[in-house]
Order: sequence, then C-alpha cells, then structure tokens
Amino acid sequence: MIVTNNITVAHDQSHILPWLSPPDLRLRHQDVQDGRVENVGECLLQIEELRGWCASNEGSESDNAALFCYTDPGAGKTYIR
Repeated sequence: MIVTNNITVAHDQSHILPWLSPPDLRLRHQDVQDGRVENVGECLLQIEELRGWCASNEGSESDNAALFCYTDPGAGKTYIR
C-alpha cells in the first residue's frame, strides 16, 4: 500500500480498476436482449427503399449484404430487431 498526498492507493484502486476494465460483453448483450420490445423498428419496413433492399437479398446465396444505420447515440439502434 502506497500513501501519496493523503490518498491510499489500495483503497482508490478498488474503485478505479473496475471503471477501467473492459466491459463484460456477454452481460451487455443479455441486457440489450432483455430490453428489446417486440416489433420495434417495424416502421422501417414501410420505407419502399428498405423493402426493396430486403427483397433483393432474400434467398441469395451470398449473405454479404449489410445495412448501415447511423444516427445520434441513444436513438435506439441497438434495440431494433
């Protein structure tokens, strides 16, 4: 234990290390799964361009098609099914 400027490093370390540690991705995934609501994002399927994109990729041998969805953080992209 090191004491510097009246701060105990061992004590502070127990609070700082979890904050710096990488997130547990399994727990994050489970939290997202649990927070999803059925039919969120269904309105996107009403957009003609998106329906055309989906239809053009159905039954294709290649599963390389991707849809990039961007917007502000917190808009709900993670929870779209």
